[in-house]
Amino acid sequence: MSWQEVTVTTQNEAVEAVSNILIEAGAEGVQIDDAADRDNYQYADETVTVDWTQMPGVKTGAKVSGYFPENVHVAEILDSIRVRVQALASFGLAAEPGTVEQVAVRDEDWATEWQKYYHPVRITRYLTVVPKWETYHPDTPEEHVIVLDPGMAFGTGTHPTTKLMLEAEEFVLRGGEHVLDVGTGSGVLSIAAKYLGAASVLGTDVDEVAVRSAEGNLALNPVAADVRVQVSDLLNDVKEADFDVVIANMLAEVLLPLIPQLPAVIKPGTQILMSGIYQDKLAAIQSALTDQALFVDQVMQLGEWYGVIAHKPLEGEV
Repeated sequence: MSWQEVTVTTQNEAVEAVSNILIEAGAEGVQIDDAADRDNYQYADETVTVDWTQMPGVKTGAKVSGYFPENVHVAEILDSIRVRVQALASFGLAAEPGTVEQVAVRDEDWATEWQKYYHPVRITRYLTVVPKWETYHPDTPEEHVIVLDPGMAFGTGTHPTTKLMLEAEEFVLRGGEHVLDVGTGSGVLSIAAKYLGAASVLGTDVDEVAVRSAEGNLALNPVAADVRVQVSDLLNDVKEADFDVVIANMLAEVLLPLIPQLPAVIKPGTQILMSGIYQDKLAAIQSALTDQALFVDQVMQLGEWYGVIAHKPLEGEV
């Protein structure tokens, strides 16, 4: 099968937004080449290395490639993609140069490129992400291996915002919690929650492709066999409530409309973990949380990205 590749040249801070633009335009998946990932790369152990000098890729900025089936008339949607990418500046995201290019690529070529770039990565103290085609043995019984198939999906666990969330999960989860993962993407945060002792996890995503991807990755991790995933635009289709922990790794522009919906699904003591926040949006996120009578407990930073841990106060808590 042949695929059509549309590549957007942009900056690190706009990678997730550009990925969403391509998916919403009809791409069945994206591939990200981000120079910042190389700077932050952490190897699972000393036996796993990548010789960057032997690998193609951007030296600065980032490229996001979306893959469209051959029956999609890509030429007819290129202009709308360009317009949406250029409009990211109005949200405070640096997306320049924002060039959009189209090439043809075969399915097997895409699969090969994923395997070249994706290797076992120790993300946090206890969590290591491993592609399904690699054999990896944990160093200690405490190390949890999350198996992912990047395939034609996005969200492989190595982006700084995802790492912030995984670290926040390690900090917050103690076992037995009921967790809501909003914008689950690949499902990596839901899988991590189960490894860290969550009693139940519900993952949601507005994108059906992401939901299918998450379901595939959940199947690769037996610990997550009981995780449920559903399509939902933010919390509009979530019928459950009283979650102990709510996770949301999305751009601030999506987090801001999510925050006013949180009271419907949380209870006193619920902890809220958020990431995907660029520096110039941090104050707005903190203010929005405070407006909902939520306490901001901790602000986390990795490079230019921020994460927030907040909670709904218990009765009488000041």
